[in-house]
Amino acid sequence: MNARWAGKRKTKHHVGMLFIAGYAFLKTLLFLVVGIGALHFLNKDVDDQLLEWVHQLRVDPTSHFINALIEKASLITHNQVRDFSIIVFVYAGLNFTEAIGLYFEKVWAEYMTLIITGSFLPLELIELIHKQTLFRAALLLTNLMVFIYLLVIVLVRNRKQ
Repeated sequence: MNARWAGKRKTKHHVGMLFIAGYAFLKTLLFLVVGIGALHFLNKDVDDQLLEWVHQLRVDPTSHFINALIEKASLITHNQVRDFSIIVFVYAGLNFTEAIGLYFEKVWAEYMTLIITGSFLPLELIELIHKQTLFRAALLLTNLMVFIYLLVIVLVRNRKQ
């Protein structure tokens, strides 16, 4: 029986590439949720919405942290919310493109991921130095591993050519 019709692939996926594609897809979903959440704030006063949530969650509205948060939120404009939403949706699109390209092991996707991931590594390092959290350390470590893995794949392929 023909391998194609038997459901067998002619080539086997790199397991690491599948993990990176899955990671890019999960980031896509995260950014879509954030973008949709940001759209919720269009044509609304962000500080009023936060104050409403504070009351619904029965949080102490006189808390220093809550007051500071609401004060900062009052400075957010409609244009900033709109621009933030656009940026988040564009980034979700880039992550989705990466995920699809990496899943099908396209060379352009490897380079795209190298460039995008590599460009954020210095910022992530600065953020980690500024404030050490487990989340920031894990994010930096994950993106560093993705970058190194793809760099090795690209260098090995280029060496064979």
